[in-house]
Amino acid sequence: MASKRWSAQALFRMLEPGLVTGAADDDPSGIATYSQGGAQFGYSLGWTMFLTTPFMIAIQMVSARIGAVTGQGLAANLGKAMPTTPLYGIVGLLLMANMLNIAADIAAMGEALRLVIGGPGLAYVTAFGIGCLVAEIFIPYRRYARYLKGLTLVLFVYVAAAFSVRIPWGEVFEATFLPRLSLDRDFTLMLVAIFGTTISPYMFFWQASLEVEDRRLRSRSAAPSVAKRLAQRDSFRIGLDTTTGMLLSNVIGFFIIVTTAATLRAHGKTHIGTAAEAAEALRLLAGPLTFLLFSAGIIGTGLLAVPVLAGSAAYAVAETAGWEGSLEMPARNAPGFYLIVAATMIAGLTGALTPLDPIRMLFWSAVFNGIVAVPLMIAMMFVVTNRKIMGKFTASPALTIVGFMRRSAHGRRCRVDVFDQHRS
Repeated sequence: MASKRWSAQALFRMLEPGLVTGAADDDPSGIATYSQGGAQFGYSLGWTMFLTTPFMIAIQMVSARIGAVTGQGLAANLGKAMPTTPLYGIVGLLLMANMLNIAADIAAMGEALRLVIGGPGLAYVTAFGIGCLVAEIFIPYRRYARYLKGLTLVLFVYVAAAFSVRIPWGEVFEATFLPRLSLDRDFTLMLVAIFGTTISPYMFFWQASLEVEDRRLRSRSAAPSVAKRLAQRDSFRIGLDTTTGMLLSNVIGFFIIVTTAATLRAHGKTHIGTAAEAAEALRLLAGPLTFLLFSAGIIGTGLLAVPVLAGSAAYAVAETAGWEGSLEMPARNAPGFYLIVAATMIAGLTGALTPLDPIRMLFWSAVFNGIVAVPLMIAMMFVVTNRKIMGKFTASPALTIVGFMRRSAHGRRCRVDVFDQHRS
């Protein structure tokens, strides 16, 4: 029995970069997308969560492999495979998209807390923004990673929320495994929004950089022979970690769609603007327990996703500029890196405090990410198949083909396009 407990603990310790990345994908803006899908189209979109999972796993495994094998982040490796001008363009658009996404997420967190306990929403927005910034700057990566990993558990409140209401599971399974497709314009737009929501460029940069952090920590603490054995197990660890993270992300998305379909759509509420709006509607239609669970999920996923958005921007900029940068380093040793963390977070906080429409912010975030996604995934395929960069760990043809399929299917990412259409 002790051996089994130890094995389970060892497996859990292997889960970190991929688990955190997958969980961060279910941020408040992603929750808004899934809520709108469930409210507008009911259970008929649940199948999308399972269709996109293998493509998510493939592209994130590419990102993880690049970081783990080379010991450098994604931007540093892209600099070896593409001219500097397009690289600067990709990183600049990533930076703008992340700022807008942070603004929308912090605004949703503040509004969710206001709905739960009352009080000044802007004060909560400010507290969330400053709190995330201070934690990311002053807490070393080793401790901060455990905090982020612990926050992934908050996603299970959406499973609890689903079982706090009456759901006709027979209809759910029929719609999921025998889907009825439509060429209706709104249905097509929502499909594109959901497919885009499942993957974002910041996820590539973040997971690759976390693999680099993990490699540095292990190399520093282990003897050379031990470090070599650990490196040989990286392929299994990355596969387990990434698969677990992406599966968790999409299973939670499925439960959000099911919960909102069984409550909001069943009561005629078919248009949702933000995650907080979905929570408020659930209070009236499904009761206080479902409302509290849904609101707690918005706040918890925001606390997880906002540091990931700021950190991924800082890693990308620092690697492109050739600066020293790591969440494990104190701020005085990596001023440029932490300047980007602070600037990204403050810009997002400023946007959240303005009267700008959060849906509009998410729309432009989607536009920027859509511009970045396709050339970035193409460039990643060139990196991971380059023997000079990857050595004997060059990607297999199967992984490369799946990666290109995901790039082709991705098109443009428009997380909130459908919401914008309903508002116009």
